[in-house]
Amino acid sequence: MSRPQIPGVSLNRVSLQKRTHEFPLAPQASGRVQFAFWVQWAVATFIQCSLLIWLAVEKTGGDVASHYRMLAVVSSLLAIPLFAVFRAYSIRSGYLVGIARILAAWSTLVAMLAFIAFVTKTSESYSREVILQWVAVGFGLQALAFVPVHKVVRRMDKRHRFANASVIIGCGDIALTLATKLRHERKESMLGMVCLDDEDPHNGDAETPYYPTLGTVSQLRSILRDNRVSRVYIALPAKETDQIEGLYVDLLDASVDVVWVPDFANLKLLNHSIYNLGGMPAINLNESPLTSYPGSAFLKSIMDRTCALIGILVLSPLLLSVAVAVKLSSPGPVLFRQKRHGWNGNIIEVLKFRSMRIHDDQKVKQATKDDPRVTPVGRFLRRSSIDELPQLFNVLKGDMSLVGPRPHAIAHNDYYSDKIIAYMARHRIKPGITGLAQISGYRGETETIDKMQKRVELDLDYINHWSLWLDIKILIKTPLTLISKDIY
Repeated sequence: MSRPQIPGVSLNRVSLQKRTHEFPLAPQASGRVQFAFWVQWAVATFIQCSLLIWLAVEKTGGDVASHYRMLAVVSSLLAIPLFAVFRAYSIRSGYLVGIARILAAWSTLVAMLAFIAFVTKTSESYSREVILQWVAVGFGLQALAFVPVHKVVRRMDKRHRFANASVIIGCGDIALTLATKLRHERKESMLGMVCLDDEDPHNGDAETPYYPTLGTVSQLRSILRDNRVSRVYIALPAKETDQIEGLYVDLLDASVDVVWVPDFANLKLLNHSIYNLGGMPAINLNESPLTSYPGSAFLKSIMDRTCALIGILVLSPLLLSVAVAVKLSSPGPVLFRQKRHGWNGNIIEVLKFRSMRIHDDQKVKQATKDDPRVTPVGRFLRRSSIDELPQLFNVLKGDMSLVGPRPHAIAHNDYYSDKIIAYMARHRIKPGITGLAQISGYRGETETIDKMQKRVELDLDYINHWSLWLDIKILIKTPLTLISKDIY
């Protein structure tokens, strides 16, 4: 297959070899994102430090004590990873979402500071009045400052994106999908698509009023010049390797950013990412979020175990009452222990309140409607999901997380693993007490392959978009889905 040639630019393989390492792996938007983060962080840091110093001076009526100065420094430094993990200053977020994320990040920061003060036995050095005012007023001032600063940053970002028009090379399905994402998700000024010389520009639904066909590759030079294009996206199938290489070489001297969007539409990607490997672009097709984001995973673990411990203490009267009710409902142990697959396929023992009578079934079978094995107490426990509460001890132990794909019985995994693509990939992250599938209506019995397929898709979607903020949203929504008629 011959390479497309842009008039006025010659192919030069030596030039490609010398300059490949200079090709940016991330678009210039990442620079604007970082700029927005540091501007917002600087404003927030100035607010919280100034407020803390002012409150300390008002309290003491003199110099600021050294422990307050240390608190200001530590809180400012801890805010960097925390506010980054919660994406508190994301350009794409609205005002309410941004303020909610600031609240989540600020609350986590305060909790960590309280934990540090408890461990180091320095909590007595601080005035409770000063700290409480700093926590409450500090969040309020940060929220108030966030709105105008966020508005200015978003306006600058929008002006930059619309001042730099882009085009897409390709007229297939991947090009149409990319165009939709650029226009509706990134709000980028996308002019249209450029087809290959031997590609049908009217193939399928590629040409629409929103995504017009600008011409073919042989006309690319004039298209770039006449429309002042600053970025070119190459969205071609993987089979067009020669075309992609030729296009990249030709565009090296065209004064435009070149972004290649590989066609992985038929692959089940898991937490995919791109990074620089010794000057070579490397693509992670399948990577565990717990290994790719160790800092976030550490914070997730802290949040899990802290919340599990608090939950066990707060719910201890309920746990004891349920234990007594289960013991009186039928002969047998209070807790049901079942071996299931955990993180990376390791076998764990999941705890539940026993909801069934003791039986000798050799085959693991999901509970069904009017299942005679389920006790009256067990039926209520299952419908309200109270039977899952002992898994807080699994979380405290580190076998499970508060949020993650629900662990299935080993027999069920063996059955579905060869019937659903990427079924076992859901074990690349710790299983959870609740998850995205559960709040989306896929709880209880999965009597058909299609239902299990949908549950797996939601589990993989959770892994691909995992963040602490997503965990918090799922935990907030979980109580609204506890009572369900579909749980047997």
